Amino acid sequence: MRLEGKKVISLVHHDFEDLELWYPIYRLREEGAVVHLAGEVAGKEYIGKYGVPAQSDYAYYDVKADDYDAILVPGGWAPDKIRRFPEVLSLLQEMNASEKVIGQICHAGWVLISAKILNGKTITSTPGIRDDMENAGATWLDEPVVTDGHLVSSRRPPDLPDYMREFISVLEQR
Repeated sequence: MRLEGKKVISLVHHDFEDLELWYPIYRLREEGAVVHLAGEVAGKEYIGKYGVPAQSDYAYYDVKADDYDAILVPGGWAPDKIRRFPEVLSLLQEMNASEKVIGQICHAGWVLISAKILNGKTITSTPGIRDDMENAGATWLDEPVVTDGHLVSSRRPPDLPDYMREFISVLEQR
């Protein structure tokens, strides 16, 4: 298995985009990675935009950057909630400083904007937040997946196969 021994944390909150949370988690687990979910409250059930539940393993404040090789931020409307937690922003800043793999798709860019880690980066997202990404100092491209060092970004659910191929490849090399 390509990712055996790797640990990934995925962030979750209500109204996540169901496919953007679960597809990456399943793909990473298929490759042997251990994937945990962190939410506002540990052990809480969060409901996606289309009704699929996800239960958090940990609370945001329990997660330490040193314990993980990568982080995933799903899209949907959850990023607008997730970015309001200082412990999430600190976690992203620490992972970015350590050049751990950061994956974001769709509206997840809002969380990276709030963490102030996009200045000078080349990235993609849903076109609806292109202005937000550029105003944060990023160069935005309309491509299925964009990699800038340890940062892997994607636009929306139809791009998930490209996104996960690239995310897995980047994580495997670290």
